This record gives sequence, structure tokens and C-alpha cells, in this order.
Amino acid sequence: MNSEELNRALVALIEKKAELHKLTYDDARYDDVEEELHDLEDDFNDEYGAFLEAALEKVHSDLGSDTDVLLPTAYLPVNTSGTPTPKEGVWIDSEKYSGKEARLTLVPNPIRLVLTVGKAVQQEVWKA
Repeated sequence: MNSEELNRALVALIEKKAELHKLTYDDARYDDVEEELHDLEDDFNDEYGAFLEAALEKVHSDLGSDTDVLLPTAYLPVNTSGTPTPKEGVWIDSEKYSGKEARLTLVPNPIRLVLTVGKAVQQEVWKA
């Protein structure tokens, strides 16, 4: 697995997602940008999905989560800052953080999965 190529693809995908997030539905470019995003997501999942899904399955297992593992593109933040907000990523249940809202986010620079629990806990749980 070429981490540099994966990181570039991840950054491009997040930047396209951010571009779409800034547009309103009535913007003339919205449909085109949305289609470009879906194409990037499809290509990303085809190229890196198996590798990232294996990592996600391990993290879910380590956290004692029985939440389904989704496609890697579901775990993306809205920007490339590397510090996801408490509402970004995918909600998971976790025995380790029972009764608290826990989310997993796939972030670039370097490529890693970040677990966010409420506003108090944010930790790296996997790194490529």
C-alpha cells in the first residue's frame, strides 16, 4: 500500500466534499460537484476499500463495538485539518465508552482513524 498515494486520494476526496458542503442546492454547480464527489468516492473505495475496511474492522473489534463497518468514505471529515469535530465521522457504540457518543473519523496527514468521544476525548486508534 502506497501511503502517499492513499493520502493524496484522501485529501482530494475531503476537499471535494468540502467544496460540495459550501454550495447550496440551488447552485448551478451543485449537481456537477456532487457527481464528481461520487466518482471520487467510488474510485477511492475500489482502490483502498479492502485495506481500510480491514483496519476499520480491527478498530471496531478493539473498541468492543458491534456497530456495522461502513465503506471508508462514510468516515470522512468535512475538512483536512486533521482534528475532527465531535459530530464528524461515523457513530459507533463501544463497550469502552458505554453510554457516550463515540465517533470514528478517517483523517489525512498522516492517514489515521481518530476516535472522538464527546468533547473531552480524542485519540488516534489506527495509523496507516
